[in-house]
Amino acid sequence: MTPENAPASVDQPRETVDPRPISWERRLRDFGYAGRPRTSVRDRLVVPFPEPGSRVWRALGLSPATAGRLARWSGWGGPLLVALLAGLPRFWRLGSPRAVVFDETYYAKDAWSLLRLGYETTWPESKVVDPQILAHPPAMPPSGTGSFVAHPPTGKWVISLGEWMFGFTPFGWRFMTAVLGTLSVLMLCRIGRRLLRSTFLGCLAGTLMALDGLHLVMSRTALLDLVVMFFVLAAFGCLLVDRDWARARLAAVLPADENGRVRPDADTGARAGTGPRPWRLAAGVFLGLAASTKWNGLYFLAFFVILTLLWDVGARRVAGARRPYRAVLRKDLGPSVLSLVPVAVLTYLTTWTGWFLSDDGYGRHWADGRGGTWSWIPAPLRSLWHYEYGVYQFNIGLHTPHKYQSNPWSWLVVGRPVLFHYESPTPGKDGCHTTAGCSQAVLALGTPLLWWSACFALAYLLYRWALRRDWRSGAVLCAVAGGYLPWFLYQDRTIFSFYAVAFVPYLCLAVTMMLGALLGPPGATAGRRLRGAVAAGVLVVLIAWNLILFFPIYTGQTIPYADWHSRMWLDTWI
Repeated sequence: MTPENAPASVDQPRETVDPRPISWERRLRDFGYAGRPRTSVRDRLVVPFPEPGSRVWRALGLSPATAGRLARWSGWGGPLLVALLAGLPRFWRLGSPRAVVFDETYYAKDAWSLLRLGYETTWPESKVVDPQILAHPPAMPPSGTGSFVAHPPTGKWVISLGEWMFGFTPFGWRFMTAVLGTLSVLMLCRIGRRLLRSTFLGCLAGTLMALDGLHLVMSRTALLDLVVMFFVLAAFGCLLVDRDWARARLAAVLPADENGRVRPDADTGARAGTGPRPWRLAAGVFLGLAASTKWNGLYFLAFFVILTLLWDVGARRVAGARRPYRAVLRKDLGPSVLSLVPVAVLTYLTTWTGWFLSDDGYGRHWADGRGGTWSWIPAPLRSLWHYEYGVYQFNIGLHTPHKYQSNPWSWLVVGRPVLFHYESPTPGKDGCHTTAGCSQAVLALGTPLLWWSACFALAYLLYRWALRRDWRSGAVLCAVAGGYLPWFLYQDRTIFSFYAVAFVPYLCLAVTMMLGALLGPPGATAGRRLRGAVAAGVLVVLIAWNLILFFPIYTGQTIPYADWHSRMWLDTWI
């Protein structure tokens, strides 16, 4: 027996290999950035939801059966609880301040006109009509003269539902934005759960949005931007569900080997269809509703069309298609565009039904009797086109200076919030109990610690998307880009930082993903998990404290002037 094939004895030194990775690789793995586990093609196409854990419920003394049942219900129970808690500050003293706040002077009145006549009408000057509106009972019904307005009708129809239920009062015209603000927290919990495959992280995302001051203020004010946010978020959620449905159908037609393991197949990956996609149609409807509230919803439509096509490319690549882009051009491009763009356009036109049915709406009969090249198009549509062209010219030419206008570069760092309402109650009036004077303010300011954290979170997501090819980071960044980047095209226009409420949900998702990384991956050590949980918990607690600190100036409470001034952390907030 030669030394080469002789058995090793206990006296001979063995050549051993340390199975542990080197130090830097182990550190990366602790943070979840190294060593992707191998998964089946089916699980890569549709990542399964993890089984809900019941350890917490068992620790509270519940039986295993009860604990398991509560764990299964947590997928809805947790989001509903977060939404309930979010609704409390949004509905608390919703009718206060009893005033026509900021642009409520346009939208609350337009909503009342739509409710009464089906189209927007002219109103007397605010200083004349507002006291009559706020009287008991409110007076001044709308005139019958059609008014040129700068935004489509859907958001104002939404506001009018509250006026229909509760009257032409501050509570009535703010009711529906409070409802949508609360429901959007519920939606974000569920969307975060589907995106991140974690009920806890989904509820954390919803909690962060519930703690955002800008979202809170916009939920308590009858403006249009929160309505845009709601419909866009609903569309984003529909596209996420559509992504899972389409990939599940693709996985179902892939061949399996003798062990039942699904494997990629070039022909199936390139040619298989994904069947009807009703969730994508629903997304088209919601995007049409967003665009028919304010035109910035159109940018989300463009970004989301690209996003869903890239998702299809990724699905076909995983399924085995050798040329996934070509496969998407052949199989998915047409259905994707037709499911979103024409559906959004039809939805947009439908929202103008009240104007179409009227005789006195602004410009309603402009095209009647006019000939020309486009005379084959029905006159009502040409009249609407002429009206909307005038609106476009008005919007791009809006350069009137405003004290609280801001540049988009300052939005993420909350550089210039908008003061919606301010009064200085004298001692002894409106709850002022100090001789030094008081302040009553409603400031559209994002919770500073949340927004400043979001700046770091967006940088983290850029890394995850660019270098780790994380589709979830790409989806969140796409939604932020759709709501934020287009405003850089209009830096010379009069614009305001509260427009950023349209992408607040995705900032909260970004911060949630950053906190999830702090918590560590499932395989991290207990010490690593503990340190991450402490760091993440401290940040969330500080954000909650920040909201509580600013709560009086979010809700128009009367506080001493010195207390108001101490909350103006930056000179640009005044």
